[in-house]
Amino acid sequence: MSAALVSFAAGLGVGVLYWAIGVRSPAPPLIALAGLLGIVLGELAMPFLKEHLATLLASVARGR
Repeated sequence: MSAALVSFAAGLGVGVLYWAIGVRSPAPPLIALAGLLGIVLGELAMPFLKEHLATLLASVARGR
C-alpha cells in the first residue's frame, strides 16, 4: 500500500474518531492544510537547496 494511501486512511480514521467522541480538530482545516503544504514544500526544497549550495561552495572554494 502506498504511503499516501496509508496517510489518508490514518487521517480519515482520526477524523471519524474525533466525530465519534465529539471533539473538534485542534487546528482549523485551512491552517492545518497550510502547515502540511509547508512540510511538503520543505521536504522538496531541501535536496534542491543542498545540491545548489554544494555547487556554490565548491565554486567559491575553487576561487571563482
